[in-house]
Amino acid sequence: MRISEHIEMPDSFNFTALPPLALYIHIPWCVRKCPYCDFNSHEQKQALPERDYVTALLADLEQELSGVWGRTIQSIFIGGGTPSLFSADSINELLSGIRARGALKPDAEITLEANPGTVEQQKFNEFRAAGINRLSIGIQSFNDDKLQQIGRIHGRREAIRAAEAAHAAGFDNFNLDLMFGLPNQTTAEALEDLQTAIDLEPAHVSWYQLTLEPNTYFHKHPPTLPNDDSLWDIQQAGQPRLAESGYTQYEVSAYAGDGKQCRHNLNYWRFGDYLGIGAGAHGKITSAAEQQIVRRWKVKNPRDYLNACNTRHFTGGEQILGIDDARFEFLLNALRLNQGFAFPEFEQNTGLAATTLHEALSHQAERGLLEITDRVMPTEKGRQYLNELLESFLPDDAG
Repeated sequence: MRISEHIEMPDSFNFTALPPLALYIHIPWCVRKCPYCDFNSHEQKQALPERDYVTALLADLEQELSGVWGRTIQSIFIGGGTPSLFSADSINELLSGIRARGALKPDAEITLEANPGTVEQQKFNEFRAAGINRLSIGIQSFNDDKLQQIGRIHGRREAIRAAEAAHAAGFDNFNLDLMFGLPNQTTAEALEDLQTAIDLEPAHVSWYQLTLEPNTYFHKHPPTLPNDDSLWDIQQAGQPRLAESGYTQYEVSAYAGDGKQCRHNLNYWRFGDYLGIGAGAHGKITSAAEQQIVRRWKVKNPRDYLNACNTRHFTGGEQILGIDDARFEFLLNALRLNQGFAFPEFEQNTGLAATTLHEALSHQAERGLLEITDRVMPTEKGRQYLNELLESFLPDDAG
């Protein structure tokens, strides 16, 4: 399909419908900060203030709900930090409070991130009873030496036991987080990790490359990582193995069994809306009445966040997205998906006409990076050069 006519960008949004709505909850504490981690996480120095933090989360939610009355929460993701440090009683109190305050879809996907070093069988049983119906277990590797090099608090045995405990607790939907490109990792070691994960039969595998993010220990003191050729060899060998085992790649680093794609993350990648509560949590909300998209984030320091419960000043800042930014952010996320997006999805979730994409999309299709039918999808070449493809849509005034 050739779509090359020049279209002027509009000067305002036109939302006639709203995107789906999700809820992200941030629990910022962990046992030990990993050297590659750039999330808002803080080492646990003393007893966790679980009850006070749940109280603050629910007060934060009450404020957020005033801007989304009448909308149904489709999914919940409890991330961190290490949320599995919290007791099942605290998670139950939190979920009960959410149900009492907002419209939660009856079959909502409710995910809890868990660290193999902080859980045991009984705790998984209790999380399940509290209403968690999906786990995301941060394995990263099954190699004891590699786990030590990247600062994890668990070993191979604990990682395997965590997956087995998830099965035993009745979780038919759980994810294993696995990294490749670890310090001095060989292709054989990376593939052994991947095969071990497959053998544990999770519903979903997140398999992604270790990157050195700013403001992390590894960024300041970089370890020796595999070169690009080795990384390419790992991907080229690992992806067919996942496919042969029944895991379909649906996003750059996400592989799922039938019907087990992560609904919460799909909402992010499709530029859906989400409330963000908790220290440092980010949210994105569309207003049809105001014809605008607002990003809002909460104060980052856990102590400041807890103190905000008395003042109700949870917000750390906010940004109203411009049209160019919304268009770019949609493409930045949606083109990570193997199936890309349909034009009606773009129009609903950005409030912009699909014609505003035509010129830019046509150029990338001519380069062989996009396939355009009733959907816009990255080609195999486009997935290989995804960063270059996404950068091509940056607004002209982006710094």
